[in-house]
Formats: sequence, structure tokens, C-alpha cells
Amino acid sequence: MTAKPMTFGLIVGNRGFFPDHLVASGREEMIRVLESAGYRVICPSPEQTKLGAVETRQDAKACAALFRRHRDEIDGVIVTLPNFGDERGVAETLRMAELNVPVLVQATPDEPGKMTIQDRRDSFCGKMSVCNNLKQFGIRYSLTRLHTVRPDSDEFRKDLEWFAGVCRVVNGLRKTRVGAIGARPAAFNTVRYSEKLLEASGIDVETVDLSEILGRAERLKSDDPRVQDKLKQIQDYVSTEGVPQQSLMKMARLGVVIEDWMRANDVTISAIQCWTALEEYFGVVPCTLMSMMSQALMPSACEVDVCGAVAMYALSLASGQPAALLDWNNNYGDEPDKAVCFHCSNLPKQFFQDVRMDYQAIIAGTVGQLNTFGTCVGRIKPGPMTFARISTIDTEGVIAAYVGEGRFTEDSLETFGGAGVVEIPRLQELLYYICENGFEHHVAACLAHVAGILDEAFRKYLGWKVYRHS
Repeated sequence: MTAKPMTFGLIVGNRGFFPDHLVASGREEMIRVLESAGYRVICPSPEQTKLGAVETRQDAKACAALFRRHRDEIDGVIVTLPNFGDERGVAETLRMAELNVPVLVQATPDEPGKMTIQDRRDSFCGKMSVCNNLKQFGIRYSLTRLHTVRPDSDEFRKDLEWFAGVCRVVNGLRKTRVGAIGARPAAFNTVRYSEKLLEASGIDVETVDLSEILGRAERLKSDDPRVQDKLKQIQDYVSTEGVPQQSLMKMARLGVVIEDWMRANDVTISAIQCWTALEEYFGVVPCTLMSMMSQALMPSACEVDVCGAVAMYALSLASGQPAALLDWNNNYGDEPDKAVCFHCSNLPKQFFQDVRMDYQAIIAGTVGQLNTFGTCVGRIKPGPMTFARISTIDTEGVIAAYVGEGRFTEDSLETFGGAGVVEIPRLQELLYYICENGFEHHVAACLAHVAGILDEAFRKYLGWKVYRHS
């Protein structure tokens, strides 16, 4: 994810026989609010259109041309209605600009003491007309939670934060390149997916054979400065007490090769074959390396779960925080709204109360303990969580998803790997939905409540089939 400030195109709607002074002051106020929140603004100046607003078709053409010149900068468009606004002008601007980014429609409320012909806005009504035209033009748009809301209010500040998250998810996913490192493990039919359906949403998949990665790692020398630097990064990231030095060195060599390949192929996120070729033929698990990438907001999913990696990335884009891939793994006693979420694990460090490196207990009996060091072991800390799953439904030709919110609890739990107890209202209904619709047992999660952002981005702008568990 880029650190550059988000940029919004701003359309100021105006209807000629409504008070112009409301448009002039409304434009200045909205620009001030956006810039004070840290956003860049691209909007016609009063020299380019009347009052720097959009009223006529000529205004729409000028504004659209301005937006096209800044196409690579604009992350979303905000339509503000200080008065009724010109419904066609707004729609025509967006159609001619051809930005294909999210749009937020805001209308400024009237004040009961200022309802004379000199001061009344009628934006309450005008918003409906603008939205009607956007719908006719086939332009997708988002709405503030209140029908009318002041730009300088806390309510609009929250709308802005939410809309910025929607823009990050939509634009981020449309530019995503997923690195599929290795083949899907034969025992995991559940993570099958359609590259073609992902491609239709702008999500590209770059594949590489695991043998190429391992071959390059074997050729790297331990005294290579990049290997030594990666070794230090690993040791600084997580406690490695008791882990053999040879295992750490293998991880460092593997990490350098994966980073080189991702950089060379402009790959954003990754999904890695683990079970059990890496352990048998190289002698480590990649969990810590994957945890480090996820912690750096470059999510990495195990078992070549490409759709799981995409869901992780969506959560990171929405929240600005690391995301993890978990199993819906166990019931928690007789409590119907609680379950155990677990992986063995590659969870990012931010998820843990405390964390250490260890061996992978599940497959150590098969390939030997020495070949399975590299897992991140610890308890998930309590707090809010959002869960999400994306799946390609090939038989229907659609991408489907479910999203929802819950919390990680402080309930006692004795197990290995990375695990926590999650509480979700009406969990049994969610589990029934997952099984009834054939979703995978993997679920992505982040430590924040952002389900509304994902629902809006997936359903409205990416056109996916979404179930929001609320």
C-alpha cells in the first residue's frame, strides 16, 4: 500500500436559480474540511467554471477534462450539494471523466431560521434528483449515513473515513497482483479458484514453480549480505530462542529469494505452497517469513489460498492494519456464539499478546521436528475483529464473499500454534451459511471493525455477490 495522500476529485453542484453565495461558501468549506483531514483536492477553480462549481454542460465538460488530466491521482470523487445542485451536470461530469472510482454524494442541510429565498438550500431534495440521474447513467455511488450532513460535522468526518476505506479497497484490489508460489497442495481442493474470474475484477495472478524458488535459495551463500540482513530482520521480529541456527539460515535464504521474485514481478501479495514440500525438500516452514510480510501490509496466505490472500489484502486496505488467515477450527465448549480460530501459524505479530518461533507440531511427526521450525506461536489478543472470505464460484461465473464483525475474547484456551476464541453474534447462522454455500474453511481477519467498508466495496463497486453477517 502506498503512503501517498489520498486525492479526491470534488464536484460542487449548483442550480442557477438557487442562492449562489451558498455554493461559493460551500465549496470553500468542503475544500477546507478535506484538506484539514489530510486529503488532496482536485476541483475546478472559479476561473474555470462559475464559482468553481458545475451547473451547465460546459461546466461539466471543463470539470471532466480537469479530472481526466489527473486520472492517475484521483482515488475517489465527492459530490457536494450546497444547494439543490444540477442533477444532469453532476452525472455528465462523471460520465465524461471516465474515472471508474468510487463516488460519495453529500448534501448540506438547511437551517430552520434560514429558509427564505435568499438562503434556502433545498439540497435535501436535490440529492434525490442527483442520485436518480446517477442511477440512470449507470454510475455507481455511495451515500452519507445521514441524508443531509454538514461538512464540518463529526458525522461527515466518519463518512469521510469510511469512504476513504472504500476507495482504498476498490482501487487496491483492481491493481492487485497475487504471487502464487508453488502448486495447490493435493489435499486442499478447498482452495481451488478461478484466475479468470479474479482477472475480470482486475486481480492478476502470477505463478512460479516451487522448485524454482527452492533452487535459487539453495544457491544463495550464507555469507551473502542480503541473507545476513534477512537473518537479522527475522531475529529482530520474533524470539528465536531454541531454534537451530541452520533453520534460521534457511529461512533467511528463502526470504531473500521470495522478496526478489515478488519485486521482479511487481507482485503485491502472495500465497505459498507449504504442505509439505517445503518441509520435506528444504527443511523449514515459511510461516515467519509470511508473518513478516503480512505485518508489513503485504499479506501472505498459506496452502496457495489465493482468494484467502485477496481477502486479507482487502482487510488491510480497509483498516490500514495487518490481516491474518485463520481456520474456523473448533467449537468452544457449549457456547453457540463462540468458536476457536487457529492456524499453525503465520499470523502477523500484531495479532499476538506475545509470540515466539517454534516448530510446526502437526506435521513434525511426518517430516521430523528439525524440518518444521519457523511457526509463530502465541495467543491472539482480545479486541474487535472483522472477518471476510472471498471465493470464485466458477459454475455461476461470479465472485462471492461474506463479511462480518465480532471480537476476540479473553476466554482460556490451551493449544499450540496461533489461536484465539472469537465471539460472533448468531454464529450458528453464519456457520450454516458457510456450509450451505460451500465456502472454504479458511477465513481472513483483522483487528478492527471494517465490515461496512468491505460490503460497500465488494458489492457496489466490484459487483461481487456479498452476504453481510450483522
